[in-house]
Amino acid sequence: MDMPVKPEAPKALTDTFGRKITYLRLSVTDRCDLRCTYCMAEDMVFLSKSHVLSLEEMLELCEAFMARGVRRIRLTGGEPLVRKNIIWLIRKLGQHVEAGTLDEITLTSNGTQLPHMAQDLYDAGVRRINISLDTLDAEKFHKISRRNRLEQVLEGIAAAKAAGLQVKINTVAMRGVNEGEIASLLQWASGEGFDLTLIETMPLGDVEGGREDTYLPLTAVKTELDKQFELTPSIHRTGGPARYFTLDGSDAKLGLITPLTNNFCDGCNRVRVTCTGRIYMCLGQDDHVDLMAALRSENKNAALSEALDTAMGLKPRGHDFAMSDGKMVGKVNRHMSHTGG
Repeated sequence: MDMPVKPEAPKALTDTFGRKITYLRLSVTDRCDLRCTYCMAEDMVFLSKSHVLSLEEMLELCEAFMARGVRRIRLTGGEPLVRKNIIWLIRKLGQHVEAGTLDEITLTSNGTQLPHMAQDLYDAGVRRINISLDTLDAEKFHKISRRNRLEQVLEGIAAAKAAGLQVKINTVAMRGVNEGEIASLLQWASGEGFDLTLIETMPLGDVEGGREDTYLPLTAVKTELDKQFELTPSIHRTGGPARYFTLDGSDAKLGLITPLTNNFCDGCNRVRVTCTGRIYMCLGQDDHVDLMAALRSENKNAALSEALDTAMGLKPRGHDFAMSDGKMVGKVNRHMSHTGG
């Protein structure tokens, strides 16, 4: 009697440079309740509902990625927590963490919704969250985000800590804006038990003013911080592009994300999927594959598999972001809020 042939397991997502893709950043919405100057224009035109994947479709996509070897999923936006019923998706992904088919589900948030949602996130299975915060000065916060909500964000950070979430603060370093506050931000974060990651601004989308005006290389920031803190290189990794340093011999860590001064692409293990179902293999490239069309086709499993294989063939070695003669080069037209952080 012939034994039934077991179906072949889906092959792991591997690009043409041999890098295994184990990390998915999924943007669940392009909408946000802040308007940070380096991220979006004041008068943004947001997508209509018909152009956005449903939460059920997003879950299907996540499960397709998991079947191909993805072990970490980060939900981004826009602001992911303004997406209606987002806790449903998080809870479903949390069940995969509990079952062992996913290592973790995390979020990047601006913190405004956390006062009333932090405990729900923990209960749904989230254990780590990145919160964007560029200043502790209310007037400066208003200028950067075009909204007067610092107190609300700080309340959200406190709620996340109280709920048991491990908090990491993400700060975009900007010359003439918050460069004089970075040391005190690091001191505050470490005192609260939070890691702090500094990020160089990137040429994503059209914004008012030139990003060169506020570009602050983190090499210069690190030199200044070395005068005040004992920063020791760390082997700590979270799956993202940051390089970490321990602070003054403590457990506190400083992360640096340096797309312009130190290309971090060699070990890239991630892809980004927008809320419209486009997969971008690189933050700094425009090449993409339409997963929404595959997901809504008649034979969606085969179409999705083929689309993901195509995406792996298009993933570049690295981005083209760079500084040249005082100008940023390698700009892409889409805003960060469209791609997801």
